Parts: sequence; C-alpha cells; structure tokens
Amino acid sequence: MKILVSGASVAGPSVALWLGRAGHDVTVVEIAPGLRKGGYAVDFRGEVFLTVLERMGVLADLRERQTGGTAMRFVDESGRQLMRLPAEFAGGELEVLRSDLSQVLYDHGRGVAAYRFGDSIASLHETAGGVDVTFESGLEETYDLVIGADGMHSVVRRLAWPAERVTERHLGYYVAGWEVPNTLGPVEDSLMYNVPGRLAGVGVDRRDPSLAGTLFVFKSPVLTYDRRDRDQQKAIIQEHFAGLGWRVPELLAALPSATDLYFDSISRVHVDRWSTGRIVLLGDAGYGATFGALGTGTAVVGAYVLAGELAEAYEGAFERYEARLRKATSKTQDGSQSGRFLAPPTKFAIAARNRMLSNRFLSGQLIKLAQKMSTLIELPAYSGEQGQLVQE
Repeated sequence: MKILVSGASVAGPSVALWLGRAGHDVTVVEIAPGLRKGGYAVDFRGEVFLTVLERMGVLADLRERQTGGTAMRFVDESGRQLMRLPAEFAGGELEVLRSDLSQVLYDHGRGVAAYRFGDSIASLHETAGGVDVTFESGLEETYDLVIGADGMHSVVRRLAWPAERVTERHLGYYVAGWEVPNTLGPVEDSLMYNVPGRLAGVGVDRRDPSLAGTLFVFKSPVLTYDRRDRDQQKAIIQEHFAGLGWRVPELLAALPSATDLYFDSISRVHVDRWSTGRIVLLGDAGYGATFGALGTGTAVVGAYVLAGELAEAYEGAFERYEARLRKATSKTQDGSQSGRFLAPPTKFAIAARNRMLSNRFLSGQLIKLAQKMSTLIELPAYSGEQGQLVQE
C-alpha cells in the first residue's frame, strides 16, 4: 500500500520502519526542516518496551547513546540539598535523549521509507479509492492510508476528527527546556529548585560536559500563544520566572539565544475512536499525555501493534489495534500528576513531597509502580520473516 505518515518524532519513524520493511510504499512528512534537536530525556521501563526496541533492531544503538539516568537533587536557594532521588527514579531501565531516539529510528528506517521535511498536510479528503492529500507546499498525492503520528497537536486529528469527538484536557502546568553552557562543573546530579507552583532545573550533558539542559515547569491556566512563535514562548517563560533566585537568572540569560526550545502545556488528549475510514491516529496524536507519562514507550509499542495488525489483514486492522491498546493506554498515559509532583502549588506541598520521597521505602515503591505500569500493555506475538510482519 501507499501510506503517508505525518510526524517524524518517535511514533512516525517507528511505524514507518515496520511498514517499510513489510514492503509498503511509505512517506513520512514532517513540518520541521529536519529532525528536531531539542527535547528532554525519555525512558523505557519494563520488558514490553525493551522487547519491541529489540525486535526493531534499535536497542543496541540506543544503549550506546543512553544517558545512564541522572539522580535528581532538590536544593534550596543557597544550593543546600533538601532531597535526592536516585537515577533509576527518573531514568528507568533505558534513558536516552528524545533527539537521539528520533535519530536512531530515522537512521534505521530511511532505507525503507521516504522522508519529506519542511512540509505539512493542509487538507485531507477521503474517497472510495483512497485519501487525497494536499500539502502546504502545494503538492497533491493520493494514499491508501494516512497515519497521524504528529503529536498532541496533531494536524491529522484536527483535519479528520470533528472537534466534539476530541477532548484535550489541560492539566494545569507548562513545561519548557533549552540548552545552556555548563557552569555547574563536573556535577553528576540534576539540580532542581522549587518555589510554589514553579520548578527550575539544570543537568550536565553527559556526552558533552561543556553543555547542560534545563527543565522549567510552572503552574498556569491555559495560555494563548502561537506554537510557531519561539520569541513569544520565551517571553512567557521569562515572565513566569522573573525575580527568582538560585541559578534561575543565569539559566534565563541563555534563553534569548536558544535555538532548541521545547515548550508545551502538560495536557492529556482523548479521542472517542482512533480511526476514521482510511485514517488512523498513533501515539500522542490519539492517546497521549505531554509529559510525565509512558508516552514514548507506548508510541513505540503502538507502532508495532498497528503495523502487525495491518500485516495480519487490512480488514479490521485499525479496530484490532485499538482494541489491544485502548484499555492500557487509558492508565499508562495519565500524566496528570507530573506537574504537581515537580512543582507543587504550595510551600506545604513542597515540604510534604520532599519528606515523603526522602523515605527510601516510599520512593522505592513509586519506582516499582512505574515499572508495573508498563506491564499493563500486552505485547502481541509478531515475528519477522523476510521483512514481513506475521502474526504467530
């Protein structure tokens, strides 16, 4: 089949890799001029996620790029340690930078799938013979299938799903990050500083110790801004963190020149049905949470299941794909607590979090809970034979 995939972050390259290997004519379209370089570290926890990465043939490459996880040291304004979480708390069993994950998936898939950067879908029109697609560049093509793997703010979802069938729930927080020069020195821990409703953090890049990455989280109602206007987003961050102490002024000083800014709300999307006709949603576009859930691993597993069901039989493939994953993703994708955990709204809530997680037993139980969440997804037994996915 001739298949269009929208989005070249994680879900898109993952499904393109599987479908291209199965012999389909696959094109991935991405609005950015190239693979995105910004973003935070992502982690994979549990046998299910690691098994899929191994079957894809990318696990070894990712292990070479893993960050090893980083302990999180929460400090006061003077830098005094208040609480420390071990590396496995945030890093899971395999942690890599999102940009490295995208690069590895792209490197493994570009031989079997075409990539078109700097373009996006402008319109979709389904007919009896396929889906007519007009791109922002003016190009027009017809595809047998269209897969929306273009994230929480999916263009495919916006064009193909009526607004009343989609719920995007703002979870009360925003998250941002950008690259800065390393002025910490050889510090192994990521440093985190809280005031009520806000968190500023920084951690050294282990691959390039001259650089560091920031993590900023703040509590806010829904903000109106242009998602393509980086200067506007930088102004929002400056406004919400102006006047704070610790290293915040130093980190904000690097913001105006940052070229790799990540900025988004912490939100959760719910779609009544993941497919309509010849169009299907994958990953965050259909069942995502922006930050703090198991979105990356779930997207990779979702790509595997979608491609596997298409290999079994096109008829009913979308329905079987959704039936296998819907119940599990409703739980694994609940990112509602990540903002409140990182930036508690009051001084009392900050102190309570620090006190609770200073208890080794309680912090250990949270790590076990995160690992257990990944087991909620049952991995179908597909096997590869001469590039084809076959249901065992």
